[in-house]
Amino acid sequence: MTSCHLRGIGYRTAAVTALLALSLTACGGDTDGGGSGASSGGRETVTVAALPLADGAALYLARDRGLFAKEGLDVRIQPVQQSIQALPALARGQVDVIAGANYVTFLQADEKGTLDLRIVSEGVRIAPHMMDVLVPKDSPVKTLADLPGKKVAVNILNNVQSLTLDAILDQRGLGHPVYRQIAFPQMGPALQRHQVDAVHAAEPFDSAIRSQTGARVLADGGSGPVTSLPISGFVTTRQYAEKHPQAAAAFRRAVEAASRLAARDPAAVRAELPKYTKVTAEQAGSIGLPAYATTTDPAQLRRLTRLMTRHGLLTKPLDPATLLLK
Repeated sequence: MTSCHLRGIGYRTAAVTALLALSLTACGGDTDGGGSGASSGGRETVTVAALPLADGAALYLARDRGLFAKEGLDVRIQPVQQSIQALPALARGQVDVIAGANYVTFLQADEKGTLDLRIVSEGVRIAPHMMDVLVPKDSPVKTLADLPGKKVAVNILNNVQSLTLDAILDQRGLGHPVYRQIAFPQMGPALQRHQVDAVHAAEPFDSAIRSQTGARVLADGGSGPVTSLPISGFVTTRQYAEKHPQAAAAFRRAVEAASRLAARDPAAVRAELPKYTKVTAEQAGSIGLPAYATTTDPAQLRRLTRLMTRHGLLTKPLDPATLLLK
């Protein structure tokens, strides 16, 4: 994959915010000033912000396999580079759902009162090599023991990537690196320019960076204490869930059906990826996929909230069952 293609997977923050605002305005058909409303075809419109990651495959499978249409929904997808970019639009009701929303950011927003969160459905859990710690092929960083104190790029600071990597290092009794926020599409160039010592990249960026730069895998970001940890899902607000309970429930049914398809048929996911990311069909055939959750399990989500509390990303214990869509 060329550096141009890698940059093309996402947009810079300001550009995405502007484009998202323009496209939301262009959607029209809202019944209450928000993102949801009846479309011209009589279906309920649901506006979804989504990232170009393997995490979001169930959303696109549900769209392309007609699962949303079967539920009477007209789902309109707005691409974003980071789920946090769509958080203000979700809070204002301009976006109804965020797909591939990393739980850490949204659980923190809920605790701070900036978002009244509801989890519509689990999305994915960590699987082997769905994200990796990468270093230049000639890097003096040879093992995880060399990583403490080094500069490591993550997509968002104090989030799931630093949380999981710190947990892996803690299990080995090692110190932590210094994290730098660099968007996924810019990680490859940053590694080549030696702006950071390592990057923690999720698929499909993981494979793209290795292909483009020759970077080597220092560590599997899905190993040890974070194996099968829930990391992202489909989220909305309490206001939307209460005002549009039928649409929210229909959306959940559709994405859960698509998630079951993704879990039992990885080939369907690999065929879908080139449609909404910049990976080629050949590249999609080999990238590490996440584990697609077939049910929303509060016990699994508690693993995440306990880990967040232990690392200071939540100030008090939280039972995620209280945030699930009813």
